[in-house]
Amino acid sequence: MNAPLSTGTALITGASSGIGAVYADRLAERGYDLILVARDEARLSALASSLAARTGRKVDILPADLTSRDDLLRVEERLRSDASITALVNNAGVGATGKLVDTKVDHLEQMIALNVTALTRLTAAVLPAFLARGNGLVINIASIVALAPEMLNGTYSGTKAYVVNLTQSLHKEVSAAGIRVQVVLPGAIDTEFWDRAGLPVKNLPEAIVMSADELVDASLAGLDQGEIVTIPSLPDLADWNTLESARLALAPKLSRKHAASRYLALA
Repeated sequence: MNAPLSTGTALITGASSGIGAVYADRLAERGYDLILVARDEARLSALASSLAARTGRKVDILPADLTSRDDLLRVEERLRSDASITALVNNAGVGATGKLVDTKVDHLEQMIALNVTALTRLTAAVLPAFLARGNGLVINIASIVALAPEMLNGTYSGTKAYVVNLTQSLHKEVSAAGIRVQVVLPGAIDTEFWDRAGLPVKNLPEAIVMSADELVDASLAGLDQGEIVTIPSLPDLADWNTLESARLALAPKLSRKHAASRYLALA
C-alpha cells in the first residue's frame, strides 16, 4: 500500500452534488482544503459552509460553467496560480442515453466540451506546477461505458474512453516525476446525472445502482492501493488485468510494413 497522500488543496469540479460533493467531504476528512467548482452558486455556498463547519478545513467556491470558455479560463488560471493546489478531481460531466440519430447534436457538442475539452484543459493547466514541485494528484471520473460502447450513447461512451486513454497515457508521462493519476469507472450511480441524461435512476434495476458514497469510498480505497484504473463494481480484479494484458500484447502487432496476409491474398 502506498504512503498516505500529502495534503494541500483539492480543486473538485462538479462539486455541488452527487459524486463531486462526496469527494469534497472525503478529501476534507483526509486533510485537504477545498476549492469547489460548479454552476450552482447557491448549492456550492451551502456545501462549503457545511464542510467548513464540520471539518475545520478552508473551503472556497468557484462558480463556473465549464462549457463557457470565459469560465473555463478562470478555473484554469486558478489552477496555474494557486500554489496550494495539490489535487485535481475532474468530476464534472454529462451523459446521453439515446441513439445518435435521436439525440440533438448541440447537446453532444456540449457534452464533448465538458467531458473532454474542459477535463483536458484543466489537467494541462495544473500539471506544470505539479511537475515543478514533484508531487500532485489527478483523479478523473470516467464511466464503465468506456469499456462498453454498445451501452447508452456512443458519443458519451467515446468521451469516457478518452478519459481512460488520457489517464493511462498521463501515468506513463508523469508517474516518474511523482505525480499520481487515477481514473475511476463508475457504473450506474444514484445521482442527478440520470435525470439530466433523460433516464431517471428510478427506471434502472436496483441491483445495478450504487450510492455515490460507496462509489467514492471504494475509489479512494483503490487510490490508496495504487490503482491507476479503478472499477468499483467489478468483483474480480483479475478480469480487468486480463483485458489490460491482452491490450498490451496487441500493441506491438498493430503497425507493420505490410498488410496481414488475409488482405494480401485477396488483393
